[in-house]
Amino acid sequence: MLNQDSLAQLKGLKTQMEADKERAEAVVKGTQARYGFAVLDDGREIFIPPDEMLKAFPEDRVQVCIRPARDNKTVADIEKLLDSPLSEFTGRCVRKGKAFFVQPDLPQLKRWLFIPPHARNGVKEGDYVRCAILRHPIRDGKPQAKILTVLGNDDTPGIENLYCMTKYGLATDWGQSAKKDLESCLAAESPLASEQRRDLTALEFISIDAAKTQDIDDALYAEVSNDGWTLYVAIADPTAYIVPDSQLHRDVAARGTSVYFHGDIVPMLPEALSQDTCALSEGVDRPALVCRIAVSDSGEVGEAEFMVATIRSRAKLSYYAVDRYLNGQADELMSHASPLEALYQVYRALRARRETLELVMEDRQEFRWVLGDDKQIDHIEPYEKLLSQKLVEECMVATNRCAAHFLAECGAPGPFVRHAGFRSDRLDETRKFLAMHAPEVADLDPATKSGYRTIMRALGASGSELPLRGMVNRLLTRAELGTEPGLHMGMALDVYTNCTSPLRKYMDFLVHLQIKAILGGEGPASTDPEELARLREKLLNARSATAEAERWLASRYLQRLVDAEPGRTFRATVAHINSSGFTVRLEDNGLEGFVDLRKDPEKFSYDKWTASLTSTTRRFQLEQSVEVCFSGADPEGGFVSLFSLAEGCGLKPPKEKKEQEQGAD
Repeated sequence: MLNQDSLAQLKGLKTQMEADKERAEAVVKGTQARYGFAVLDDGREIFIPPDEMLKAFPEDRVQVCIRPARDNKTVADIEKLLDSPLSEFTGRCVRKGKAFFVQPDLPQLKRWLFIPPHARNGVKEGDYVRCAILRHPIRDGKPQAKILTVLGNDDTPGIENLYCMTKYGLATDWGQSAKKDLESCLAAESPLASEQRRDLTALEFISIDAAKTQDIDDALYAEVSNDGWTLYVAIADPTAYIVPDSQLHRDVAARGTSVYFHGDIVPMLPEALSQDTCALSEGVDRPALVCRIAVSDSGEVGEAEFMVATIRSRAKLSYYAVDRYLNGQADELMSHASPLEALYQVYRALRARRETLELVMEDRQEFRWVLGDDKQIDHIEPYEKLLSQKLVEECMVATNRCAAHFLAECGAPGPFVRHAGFRSDRLDETRKFLAMHAPEVADLDPATKSGYRTIMRALGASGSELPLRGMVNRLLTRAELGTEPGLHMGMALDVYTNCTSPLRKYMDFLVHLQIKAILGGEGPASTDPEELARLREKLLNARSATAEAERWLASRYLQRLVDAEPGRTFRATVAHINSSGFTVRLEDNGLEGFVDLRKDPEKFSYDKWTASLTSTTRRFQLEQSVEVCFSGADPEGGFVSLFSLAEGCGLKPPKEKKEQEQGAD
């Protein structure tokens, strides 16, 4: 039995141990393993042992007790749950014996969650599901989930699209408030009766689009002028119907863009607007925002005027029909010969000037996916961008640049699309790259429009054995949205924005609101940078959803090809390369996947200055032709297709191997 002194010593030791502990709030960070980390508000990351990680989900905010551990390290014990943002998620149902679990599709949460019998909602093993947390594991480390929606299984047509729509939270239905707003707008708004609208119904506008397109958001007309042409670009005007700050407006802003999956569309606007009331359909009067542009004989975009107007499209023409007409292969469009010929001449002038004085993105081989009744890829066929598509593209570019100049001249805070060109944190690396591979332009300033344009032209026209134009992509920034006008280096333009797709893109919708506010005498409206940041996140989220669905479809298609022909190989091109391996683009169908060289028996060294990976016997270079075998796809990795190298692929010429061995000696 302990005496009073011993008890006092133990109490003192316990008090000292408690004093050595630190309590703090933290966010739980998961890993691919069972352990995790507590990220404290001061930035420290404290190790959470596997047993403690069972009490929480990644991103939970918790109170932790930080205590000493062996080797002068510290660990965090989870004491209290403060907040858990994880509520709904997607995943797949798995079964172990008679018990059902959901395997969450979350990057930092790898454990299965038990589904009690009363919460199964008819789910079967292998079903893809939308779930909610039923019980948090903070008390006993045993979380539970309930099934909200069974989405389908691998045999469900379109499961790839439906699952990715759900996973990324894309809204596919309209709420009752938005529906009521829509009904009120359609009943109350009569934009065609406005005295502010100019009557341009006498002009022979035509729309050129895909044959199946219903949300027609632009129409074109051109006529010859004394020193060139006058181009009219009419853009659908949904802002004439949607009341600012209404629930419908907020829902449109929340969607941010129409999302195009193969075989499915999630529209930004209700179809009653995008495909009916606002669409520039053939033979009906429609409200439009029209840009009239003076185009000179040399293709210079001159004076431009924006106006709210009423137009009447004379015809909806398909890209293929217009392309055949322009190439002299058909004459069924002779009744529209006058505007088509003028538009073609405008296109040639605009394109020639851009190719000479600005920058035009190079056309690359395009591919069309043909789906079967099961919404799987039946086959993939190559196609070239049509002349008619390029014609429309040039008219849209001209209109967008005019809109940007209009906003800038009126002092409007955008929104603008800016592209800074080379990354500011890599300018020194850029200069070194140019000194090594393009010394004739190494002294130019890559941060100026003229310098950037000259550099990119030189790299594209270089006779080097290295693919310099492709190699420099890793040094470039991405385009961004902003409230201040700025250079768009990628196009070599002083200022740029987007305004020609307001039925499909909220960015364009915002530009319409700005232009119309200025035309109406209200002056420019303020643009919230946070709103643009949210829009950017919406666009990235939509892109992630479609990209994952496409990778999933592509991997299933490739698997069927190799199942039908075991041992099949594919010719491909190295599209991107880094220290881990390279992305390949298959030559026959344009599908992409990754070749991981980290597990290869040979060790490869990466040279960023030549964009190459080299081992003792093999070498791989950006844009090199290779032969690969499909290895499968990892669902947990977003269905990225994985490839291995065919035997003998990438071997160095015997002379090169011998020289390297001699150099090593």
